[in-house]
Amino acid sequence: MSDPALGLSMLGLIVVVIILGFPTAFTLMGLGMLFGYAAFYDPSQAWYANKIFDLMVQRTYGAMTNDVLISIPLFVLMGYVMERGALVDKMFYSVQLAFRNVPAALAVATLLVCTFWGIASGLVGAVVVLMGVIAFNPMLKAGYDVRLAAGVITAGGTLGILIPPSVMIIVYAAVAGQSVVKLYAAAMFPGFFLALLYLLYIVGWALLNPRIAPKLPAEKRQVSVPQWTEALPATYGAGMFPALVKALFAPAKARTIDHDGRQVGYGDILRAFAYALVPLTIIALTLAVVWWYVVIHQQAGAAAAVEAVEQLGSPDLPPDNASDAGQGPAPAFYWWFGGIALGCAAIMTQYYRRMSPERLEVIRLLTDSVVPLGLLTAIVLAVILFGITTATESAAVGAAGAFLLAFHARTLNWKRIKEAVFLTAKTTSMVCWLFVGSAIFSAVFALLGGQALLERWVLSLNLSSLQFMILSQAIIFILGWPLEWTEILVIFVPIFLPMLTHFGIDPVLWGVLVFVNLQAAFLSPPVAMSAFYLKGVAPSHVSINQIFAGMMPYMLIVILCMVLMYLWPGLTLWLPQYLYGG
Repeated sequence: MSDPALGLSMLGLIVVVIILGFPTAFTLMGLGMLFGYAAFYDPSQAWYANKIFDLMVQRTYGAMTNDVLISIPLFVLMGYVMERGALVDKMFYSVQLAFRNVPAALAVATLLVCTFWGIASGLVGAVVVLMGVIAFNPMLKAGYDVRLAAGVITAGGTLGILIPPSVMIIVYAAVAGQSVVKLYAAAMFPGFFLALLYLLYIVGWALLNPRIAPKLPAEKRQVSVPQWTEALPATYGAGMFPALVKALFAPAKARTIDHDGRQVGYGDILRAFAYALVPLTIIALTLAVVWWYVVIHQQAGAAAAVEAVEQLGSPDLPPDNASDAGQGPAPAFYWWFGGIALGCAAIMTQYYRRMSPERLEVIRLLTDSVVPLGLLTAIVLAVILFGITTATESAAVGAAGAFLLAFHARTLNWKRIKEAVFLTAKTTSMVCWLFVGSAIFSAVFALLGGQALLERWVLSLNLSSLQFMILSQAIIFILGWPLEWTEILVIFVPIFLPMLTHFGIDPVLWGVLVFVNLQAAFLSPPVAMSAFYLKGVAPSHVSINQIFAGMMPYMLIVILCMVLMYLWPGLTLWLPQYLYGG
């Protein structure tokens, strides 16, 4: 058998052995060592002098010294601490109350919490199991269709590996030699866009067929409001927000209101007013950050770049970019920013005019359960995307913040800390061994000529860039049926990477398409790990076939998202190009 034929046999054998259930990392190493020994075999040398042993040491050392991989244990620790800290129960309750009047309210709340929790933890299994325990039974008891309830949990739970910070993106960056930061920026909009498509599907299905998601009864939509906040508007003869403002400056009337057997204190009024300002504060901070980055930061960076230019030959001539350095953004930005700011101001004015005690209580619940975790996630992503820290440093910030949140919520004890650290070590070891096995396997595969043979075969087809894109993504989609995303990334993605240059395809765009495609790896039978995660905590009368049926529409949505991403590359490439150029 020729060497290229050995390489193809090696590639086919790895799929068969993994499907049989053997550990992926050690299977890669074992097959790499076995075929590598045959490739390097020299009868004139002793068996222990075979070069495969030197290759194993070099590849292992190379994987262990890869700086990109350092952030993996920290992000994984962040996720496990949040998962063990049991912070999701209050979040689901508060989001459910906030969307209580929306069609399929429980399903919408489940999807939003899955998305948000997936971003914070990045653990598909943990998110699906947690939401299966918290949200699945309430949806079934409310009369929701089993397919709708199962589909929203299994599909929403997979978004954590797509939306940054994601371990899958780090693994691809290490395999493809791409920037983690640029990939994070590229995956941001497609991840939220896919979540939006899921949301539109759920609401649209509920509007077309209300029987699949009956409206919650009145007692389930009722918000428990403290008595003193209910009495405050009547006491001051005004709406809720004007009454809070009046109470701040004239608290005498508020002190006459009973609050659990005592007078209302000034601290109670101040806290309620602070909660009421949370939506306005979030919008104002968002607009301020956008203005700072686009107008102030960009001009300061451009001016510094001009001052740093050392001219040669003609000192009287300004640098080429001197005229552009202080101009700032295009005039259209100011029109768009002003329009959005005025729109937000109008919405906030209407919101505070119609504020009621129930809305204030919902804001309080959302602030206590969602805002701390959202703030931590926003900081972790912002410091990466704005170049303030590296991915590893931001991962350390996230892990430290997760501990602080869990300790503040008083849900983390010594036992849960040990469990989080143990699971982090276990997951990190798996990823590291996987990289070692992949490095050995890919080196031997290339040495045998398998990579060159596949490249010649693909190039002989005379495919266009679109045809190659469809072929590569279709192969990855099919591989997602029997294999998990880790095997696909470390075994098969490196086969396609060298061909991207020939077809003129951006590896960042192709990589994000792969990330979206790999959502199907969790939703496609027969593996469909999300289905088995949910089946483990679902009631006994819910069959695995019902869960599979609920996941199928979301696979079609994944394909639709990929088509839109290809037709509109700016959805993926605009943010990294704006932030980092290129």
